[in-house]
Amino acid sequence: MTRPLTRPLTPRTLKTGALTAATAAVAVALTSCSSGTTTGPQLAFTDEAAATAVVDDPTAASVAASEAAFTRAEAVFLSPPEQSEELAEASAEARMPLLLTGDDDALREELDRLGTETVIVAQDAPAPAAAGEREVIEVDPEARADAMGLPDLDADDDDAPAVAMIDPGEHHPAAAAVAATVRAAGGEVVEVPGGDPRVSGDSVAAAERSPDTSVVAVGASFGSTDQLEERMSLAASTTAELPGGGQLAFPGRRMVALYGSPGTAALGALGEQDVDAAIQRASELAEQYEPHSEEPVIPAFEIIATIASSEPGPDGDYTSEIDPEQLRPWVEAAQDEGVYVVLDLQPGQVDFLTQAQRYEDLLKEPNVGLALDPEWRLQEGQRHMEQIGSVDAAEINEVSGWLAELTARNHLPQKTLILHQFSTAMITDRESIDTSHEELAITLHADGHGTPQLKTETWDVLRQDLPEGIWMAWKNFYDEDTPVFTPEQTYDVDPRPWFVSYQ
Repeated sequence: MTRPLTRPLTPRTLKTGALTAATAAVAVALTSCSSGTTTGPQLAFTDEAAATAVVDDPTAASVAASEAAFTRAEAVFLSPPEQSEELAEASAEARMPLLLTGDDDALREELDRLGTETVIVAQDAPAPAAAGEREVIEVDPEARADAMGLPDLDADDDDAPAVAMIDPGEHHPAAAAVAATVRAAGGEVVEVPGGDPRVSGDSVAAAERSPDTSVVAVGASFGSTDQLEERMSLAASTTAELPGGGQLAFPGRRMVALYGSPGTAALGALGEQDVDAAIQRASELAEQYEPHSEEPVIPAFEIIATIASSEPGPDGDYTSEIDPEQLRPWVEAAQDEGVYVVLDLQPGQVDFLTQAQRYEDLLKEPNVGLALDPEWRLQEGQRHMEQIGSVDAAEINEVSGWLAELTARNHLPQKTLILHQFSTAMITDRESIDTSHEELAITLHADGHGTPQLKTETWDVLRQDLPEGIWMAWKNFYDEDTPVFTPEQTYDVDPRPWFVSYQ
């Protein structure tokens, strides 16, 4: 049972009915002058933005949140990190910070800065050494805040300009405490899956406001403080968001795409109908995946923009390039309906960069990414269908460097760069692929077809020694798969694919 509050009387809590209002005011003023007690609210919030901080140590993270949100707190919750979730809700409701034990020196310094007189702990919790001679109140952590017998303190009227960024996938031991402290001061808590503030519309909005707020990010996924500040700056300067919100292709969304070329049914499902019907079909496909995904599922097109040809053609390069302006109506219609577009290249004897540059104007659209299909990349003297084509990492890196620069120069959201593969020989020196470009989500598209066993074996082989920072994609074939995976079966693949296409 929570023991009754025996909080010492201070000039701000002393009330005597025999005093007139004027006499009481004089008494308080005199006592305050003699005792050195600070006037103002007993829970005072910051009113100016401080520097951004990325913090991993639990105690340091809780202190950073307190510094960002509070200038004074005469009562403070204190907890070991592993028990902090039990007190987080009460801390936020009572508008008091929640600090975490671990570094006693840091805690003492913060309690002194806050002018803390009372420390609140869970029943049976170890006595906090950092509390010193302060009053310690034990409370039932399962009780509501208004039933805990907490000090009745005056709080600031204005909220603190504080923001807590939390990566929900990291399950950081300080996440609950940091969020509670910022909420207690009227600040904002933003979930940032993966630790990149470009991931969602909410986190982008928080990044845009960051010059006027104190941002505390919890955990290693955010990288260094410099890295977080750079990403927030990118978020603020980017002119558009992707379908579904945010500026990162993944992990803020998954995509389900129709693959093919407009007006050519033989090349895939996308070409079996006009653009309006294709949008409806892709949207219906994406909806089938929604129940099986924690992330929003966005419809997409993967449009074959350059088509492998059995004949050399007028340029002698065994590829037929669709005029970019013929594809623009598809890109614009998709943009209007929240559909992402990937332009797929089958280059024949042309290098991938040369073909990609032909579609530069379309790639300047915020909802357009790029796919490279090495199966159709020929060397001089080779012909399609006589062997499987291939590309080396150096050529891929030329494309990624150009595409990243194009994206940055035009202040565009992150673009997908999809690499198709079903055989290890299709991409040589794969370990040398440059995955460092913040502007790109490089994605390996496993194109295996046939029985579930064959598709899974291809998937597993392609994932071996995959460079860090590459996302995985899956393809379902309407005609070649026996049977075609259902949406549930597709998302049961481990790891769950971020991009799924239908051919």
